[in-house]
Amino acid sequence: MIEGHDAFRLIGDQDVARQTALHTVTSARQQRSKGIVVVTGGPGTGKTVIACRLLGDLCQLPDANPRLLSPSGTLTRQLKRTVGEDSRGLIATFAGRVPSGISSDSVVLIDEAHRARTGFAGQRDRFPIILGNLIDRAAVTVLFLDERQIIRPDEGISLIELKAHAAMNGYAFEHIDLTAQFRCNGSQAYHQWIDQLLEPAGTAPVWSGTDYDLALAADPDEFTHWVETHINDGLTARITAGFCWPWETPSTPPILPEVAIHWDSPSGRQIWQRPWNYREDDTPFDTPDLPGRPFWATDTGGHQQVGCVYTAQGMEYSHNTVILGNDLIRRDNRWIAQPTKSHDGKLNKLPADQYLRYALNTYRVLATRGTKGTRLYSTDPATQTYLQRLLPPHKRQPRTLSS
Repeated sequence: MIEGHDAFRLIGDQDVARQTALHTVTSARQQRSKGIVVVTGGPGTGKTVIACRLLGDLCQLPDANPRLLSPSGTLTRQLKRTVGEDSRGLIATFAGRVPSGISSDSVVLIDEAHRARTGFAGQRDRFPIILGNLIDRAAVTVLFLDERQIIRPDEGISLIELKAHAAMNGYAFEHIDLTAQFRCNGSQAYHQWIDQLLEPAGTAPVWSGTDYDLALAADPDEFTHWVETHINDGLTARITAGFCWPWETPSTPPILPEVAIHWDSPSGRQIWQRPWNYREDDTPFDTPDLPGRPFWATDTGGHQQVGCVYTAQGMEYSHNTVILGNDLIRRDNRWIAQPTKSHDGKLNKLPADQYLRYALNTYRVLATRGTKGTRLYSTDPATQTYLQRLLPPHKRQPRTLSS
């Protein structure tokens, strides 16, 4: 797409977003002004696809000086590996400073803008300084945003804040909302159901969709078999979980099986254990089936580790298992947050009512990574019982003997 080929054809609001951004760039050049374009949309609505297409468009324009930035190191590494050496200077991670080379003629695309570090929202009385400096330095900034994917109190920016910043500084402002769904088999019903399930209170409807493979796994053996079956069929399948187990494994292999689930079966007490994904960026030279952290979602061996939200966000795979840990449990027709059950040091000291928002957003992110199917499983028996009332049981396929 960056080379100008229609690898993915933009349709409907996707192409409107592209054209709006390009029009804003043209107007900014002609009028020597600045502009902000915000593209909002849920998971799978094509935000990253549009960003890549726009980067290709801008590379064809003289003096556009484009940059494609993302606060997600995982997404940045994946993009840079795909594009190769040509990405040098074009694609970068947006973290604690404004990247070099941004000037008054730059057009900056920020994918996963909801992950931008902005300081603790409750303590913020002005526009985030680093993000503000970036926007003020560039000619046009295009931000791709989903506020329901904000998963930490020191991350995220809102559409309202961006619009106010543009008005205060006299910048042109445009907003496009993407509604068509292209992930999760294009199932709008599934995304609506997940959004209803992860509302703080109220009962979600019984799942009745037929265009997405959604079910409840009865135990870890079931979802492990489901994942391995799809891997053996040459598809991508991964297991993800809330950050409810320690992550103390060393940075050199072997990685420790720290995610442990105990459950009762007809044959007695069982335990399932897997390691978290490898914490380093690159694969150890002597362990080829242990992908580096940015490539857990795509490379061989990733299905044998459990991914967390920081690894999975921004990525997708065909079949997806989500383990709901005890940081989010269901009681009396509402979700209850238990931050002390989390091992995320950035979150587990929060009051329960504040933690709840981030827990719900986290599991929404995890539950929207699978393009073809998802299996849910809760480690809390009462929550698992609640999900049993809403979801069909997983239909286990018989194991086949390999030749």
